[in-house]
Amino acid sequence: MADRILIVARMDPENARKVAELFAASDATSLPGDLGVTRRELFHYHDDLYLHLVEFAGDADHAMAAARVRDDFRRLCADLDPLVSPYDPETWRGPADAAATSFYRWTPEGGPRLP
Repeated sequence: MADRILIVARMDPENARKVAELFAASDATSLPGDLGVTRRELFHYHDDLYLHLVEFAGDADHAMAAARVRDDFRRLCADLDPLVSPYDPETWRGPADAAATSFYRWTPEGGPRLP
């Protein structure tokens, strides 16, 4: 079953190019394929909102658990740290705390779905 997550954080829009370059370099490695990533999109909105949509061939939670133990993922996170910050630093303990909660989904094949 395919899955996706939407990560919400803060980023100065001036950092968008550098963040994109870091992901482009990482996405050129085996990391996305190893984790089952099938698509990634990065967005910024207004002055400081950062949105990161990641789609997976399988379960997103499983993929993220596998990512956390990889050195290449940790390096990417360390490189992103000065550029992207938690949306709510007081409640952030890890990436799961930055994931938006889906409350409605529609597809032509499956129709509307409410959680």
